[in-house]
Amino acid sequence: MRATSIHAVLAGALVFSASAVTAPAAYATETGVVIQKLSVNGGKPLVLGTSQTESVTLSVTASDDSGISSNMAFLQIDREVGDEYWSYHGRPTCTPVSATTSTCKLTVKLDAGWGVPRNALAGPWDVTVQLQAKDGDLYNNGGEPKHPVLRRGKLTVNASPEPVYKGKTLKVTGKLTRANWDKRTYAGYADKPVKLQFRKAGTSTYTTVKTAYTNSFGNLSTTVTASADGYWRWSFAGTSTTSTANATGDYVDVR
Repeated sequence: MRATSIHAVLAGALVFSASAVTAPAAYATETGVVIQKLSVNGGKPLVLGTSQTESVTLSVTASDDSGISSNMAFLQIDREVGDEYWSYHGRPTCTPVSATTSTCKLTVKLDAGWGVPRNALAGPWDVTVQLQAKDGDLYNNGGEPKHPVLRRGKLTVNASPEPVYKGKTLKVTGKLTRANWDKRTYAGYADKPVKLQFRKAGTSTYTTVKTAYTNSFGNLSTTVTASADGYWRWSFAGTSTTSTANATGDYVDVR
């Protein structure tokens, strides 16, 4: 089934900040329209869980010697894999910065009808910009810039026993899950390397102690020797389809 999101709303519960993405220079040369800044989500991957209350913001600043018109303005981020297709798009609001330059911004809110995409679509998405100058010059980048759209990862941790005597064995468990967009839930992420990290009480930096792999259910388990008071957490570096994740540190009192 070919599914596409068609809703574009110029406001959202969560507004993602902007990021710079370089647009192809050739189009600017051909049309006279120059893209000064193209931004999607603050330079960070767009990470989506299963909530319908998130949103996507795209922004472009462009100039032309005649100025930028709001006519024909269109912004989109989309991806197609086989029969699967998804798009967040719409007409942006264009605000003049000067006589020659305008910033056009679009915020697309995910809703109950067309929320998150299908699992197969996680990865690099095309970012399309179409603008028209006041003298009629038309710019379209053909969707050439890419921006990652990832499934949200989550981690839990538990270190026990608490308290523990110095030199004794401490067992650290946890679970790595990620958003299943198809089923609107979170499921274990199997066979993935996850770092066990420790932050000594009174310090601010975590240090990697060892690496463990999740089992077929996403569960983690290892043992360490208790040496000092501090916080234990699991840390996942992410993949091409799934975001990074850090568990909230679990404090252990060592006596």
